[in-house]
Order: sequence, then structure tokens, then C-alpha cells
Amino acid sequence: MLGKVILTVAATALVVAGCSTPPPPPLPVPPTVHTPVPGEVEPAGCLGTGVTVKSGPVEAALGHRAVVLTLTNCGTTPRTLTGYPEVRLLDREKRPMTVEVEHGTSYMAIDPGVSPQTVRPGGTLLSVVSWSNTVTAGSPEAGAYVTVAAAKGDPEQRITVDTDLGTTGKLTLTAWNAELKH
Repeated sequence: MLGKVILTVAATALVVAGCSTPPPPPLPVPPTVHTPVPGEVEPAGCLGTGVTVKSGPVEAALGHRAVVLTLTNCGTTPRTLTGYPEVRLLDREKRPMTVEVEHGTSYMAIDPGVSPQTVRPGGTLLSVVSWSNTVTAGSPEAGAYVTVAAAKGDPEQRITVDTDLGTTGKLTLTAWNAELKH
């Protein structure tokens, strides 16, 4: 009888152990995303800050894409900027997309690095936004607009730019500079 009780207890323990599920794997840590604080999108034209930003056409090479942003001082006094524009990517419905924004050099552009850049009235500064159209897993994403603020806290301007990100979810941005580095 004792053997039957021990066998029943052992069998019950095996059944219970076999029914338990292992703990789920830890959730992946999301990448650090530089997300500028959303501001009010200003219409094109000369902003109260004395600048306006426009984009050139999207250039493509071997699965990589880039667009040059041109900031023009449309005001009456010089403006000094140090660093990178604030950029957000929007979808076709003008909703912000979750993308990582890296500062630095990409396949399409060399980052000149951060240094004070003074732009006189009528002068321009340039920055390059680049991305790779790589599809690895999941659904490809595409943005339709980019909002650009000359500096943190400045008003944003919305520019139509088709960005076929694939599944990378990443933009690379160069600092403002008077000329593009090759």
C-alpha cells in the first residue's frame, strides 16, 4: 500500500511538472530613439526665427537614399547654429513614425561634426538626411513627410519627402554646415 501511495505522489508530481510552462523570454530592449519634442508645424516661408528649410530631391545609390536639407537665412540678421537640425518622420496621415535618428556619417554623406555655423542673410547651411532601403524581416515602412526645426525649440516646417525605409527604422543626420563633405 505504501508503494502505491509513493507511486501516486510521484506520478502526480510529474504530471504537475509537465504541465507548467516555462517563463516567457525577456522582452527585447527597444533601441534608443532620438525624438524631438513635437512642435507646431509652420507653413513654408520665412519663419519668425529668420530661416526657412527646403529639401532637394531624394538621391539613391545601391539601396541607400539621401535628401539634402537647405536652410536659408531669410531674415535681416546673421544666425548662428551649432549642431544638428531636429528631424521627425511622418507617415502619409502626418502621424509621427517611430524611427531612430542617428547623428553622424552614413553611406551617402560625411558628417562634418558639430561646430558653430553663422549664416548671414541670404546665406545657406546644409544637412543630409539618409537611410537604407533594407528589408530583413517584417513589413517595409515608408514615410511621406519630414518635419525640420533648425535647432531645438525652433518651429518645425513640414516637407514632403518619400522615405522608403524598408525595415531599418533608422535615419542618419549630418550637422549643419556651409558645404557638403565628400
